[in-house]
Amino acid sequence: MKIEKESAVIGFIGIGVMGKSMAKNILKAGYNVHIFTRTKDKAQDLIQQGAIWKNTVSELTKESTVIITMIGYPQDVEAVYLGDDGILSHAKKGTYLIDMTTSTPTLAQKIAQKAREKGIFSLDAPVSGGDIGAREARLTIMVGGDDEAFEKCKPIFEVMGKNIILQGEAGAGQHTKMCNQIAIATNMIGICEAVAYAKTSGLDPEKVLQSISSGAAGSWSLSNLAPRIINEDFEPGFFVKHFIKDMGIALNEANSMGMEMPGLELAKKLYDELADQGEENSGTQALYKLWNEK
Repeated sequence: MKIEKESAVIGFIGIGVMGKSMAKNILKAGYNVHIFTRTKDKAQDLIQQGAIWKNTVSELTKESTVIITMIGYPQDVEAVYLGDDGILSHAKKGTYLIDMTTSTPTLAQKIAQKAREKGIFSLDAPVSGGDIGAREARLTIMVGGDDEAFEKCKPIFEVMGKNIILQGEAGAGQHTKMCNQIAIATNMIGICEAVAYAKTSGLDPEKVLQSISSGAAGSWSLSNLAPRIINEDFEPGFFVKHFIKDMGIALNEANSMGMEMPGLELAKKLYDELADQGEENSGTQALYKLWNEK
């Protein structure tokens, strides 16, 4: 049995670059949506489209049957869920909690355990696809948690994404997102070097991209971020600072499993250098600036 749209009250916390589009798509699908974010001004267009503003996390929680969070860092997730005035202090028995933030597997497991003790269902469901995927409702959604809770919430996931897979128990969604970020990290180095090489050798980078994006070198990042690099568009689809956070989580998890990750370590070192130059709020494609300056 699925969650009934007519009776569901979806509370959405975090109206950032991706969260706003995700909430908008849920609203468009006909759900009753309550929203909260630190800065109300960011939510004005959603409010105009019918979303209901709530002044606090606790107020939103008390009135919601499903709560979705898309916030910044693991410490934010911990505060919002486990803080004295957080979600788990106010959620009703039978509420479904869906954290779509990229956070730590350990924290996802901790939240799930606390939720279980209160008769509440918890899913960790980080996403991939950036601002474009969020806007066009074709995110990849990686889910960890109980199979029955996943099936109940699947119609909600389906209005935000296209590739939606239950990966395993609590924390499995976050572990899968780490695999995603690991694959992207060194790929971005290759994309930046390829564009820099094309320009330095006198080629037309746009023509080069036409040739290589549909061949063995093809990837989402090459097709979607290389054009931004060529056009010197470094606005965030995904922030450098958040990517650094994700790589840090992946490195810590790898270390705890006794794994060495030399490619990921190199990528994080380069992104740290980029952030030190004041680019932490740029998009991840701004890594190219390290080559453009040479």
